Amino acid sequence: MKTRVLMFGWEFPPHHSGGLGVACQGLTRAMAARGIEIVFVMPKTLDVGAPWARFVFADTGIEARAVNSTLTPYVTGKGYARALHDASIYGSSLLGEVRRYALLGGQIAKEEEFEVIYAHDWLSFGAGVEAKRVSGKPLIVHVHATEFDRCGGPLGVNKDVYEIEKEGMEAADRVIAVSQFTKDIIMLHYGIPEWKIKVVHNGIDEVTQPRGTASRLRLSSLKASGYSIVLFLGRITLQKGPDYFLRAAKSVLMRDPKVVFLLSGSGDMEREMMDLAAELGISDRVLFTGFLSGPDRYEVYAAADLFIMPSVSEPFGITALEAMKTGTPVLVSKQSGAAEAVRHALKVDFWDVDEMTNKILGVVTHRGLRKSLSENGRREVEALTWEDAAGKVENVLQETLLAGVQ
Repeated sequence: MKTRVLMFGWEFPPHHSGGLGVACQGLTRAMAARGIEIVFVMPKTLDVGAPWARFVFADTGIEARAVNSTLTPYVTGKGYARALHDASIYGSSLLGEVRRYALLGGQIAKEEEFEVIYAHDWLSFGAGVEAKRVSGKPLIVHVHATEFDRCGGPLGVNKDVYEIEKEGMEAADRVIAVSQFTKDIIMLHYGIPEWKIKVVHNGIDEVTQPRGTASRLRLSSLKASGYSIVLFLGRITLQKGPDYFLRAAKSVLMRDPKVVFLLSGSGDMEREMMDLAAELGISDRVLFTGFLSGPDRYEVYAAADLFIMPSVSEPFGITALEAMKTGTPVLVSKQSGAAEAVRHALKVDFWDVDEMTNKILGVVTHRGLRKSLSENGRREVEALTWEDAAGKVENVLQETLLAGVQ
């Protein structure tokens, strides 16, 4: 008999703003290939779908307003417009919509048949908890990031979000963390016992890997003119360390002016980073591309001599796998889950701008180092698959079901 999972998520490609949606796509596909039936619930009706899952939308057939599609799962701190405990379920803030989704999660659980509930990240934890309350079925929560990651540390943690995360993890029968790095945070800051947490690293496959051709004219002309290209690709937020990237860029350019730095992404620090580039006197060597996806995303990976992920706190970092699979050398923060998952990558403390500078110069200067990182990284990442991740998740599913029988 197949296991049927009622899975609550917040985003799914092509409607996604970060790695959460990509992870949901890759993991559900691999789980379905193992014979697990997925009912994937989203808060709002969107033109998403996948042949390996049945999609249910929380606003369909229920008297409730749809979630505003501009609300992003990565907003923190000052981005929250209203408190979670607003009396109305028709919230216009992110927290208001999360609360509304939680209430609808219970209604959906009454209408579906399933053995296990599965909720991705804090936005869906409330729906998972409510579904468990209504159905009595076991709950697994998958932690892709914590509020401590999004705020870059213990300062500035949003109390409402923290409480949602803590309630979800405490109510869950099992917690899946995307890295040991994240598991340690969960134990330290949320008080969840170690036995309850399982580590499942993210993966990558042909479906979730960006595809395209390296034909972007401007980048090609830069390369032809002898410039090296160093890439940052991610949300331009405190968590991702774009300011450290720019300060390292300044240091590199003082020693090698034939380097161009691409800053690809969007976020609440985008304007601030443009101002910082100008303040550092390097705005003529920094290109801001905005958010990229699909072929555009592939082209910047393919053009880059080095991809840098200088995150202050990174639960995993799927972008590192994307770059490696494209054959791009990578330099990742030691404060990331990816650093524990890959060997053929350069690693640095996010705050160590001098060491970051040395490693950038080493890669752009030495062709042999670039070639070694490219070839070995591409080979290594072939083993980091969503199929492997799904196998570990299936084990957690079976353990959870057996625990419920005993």
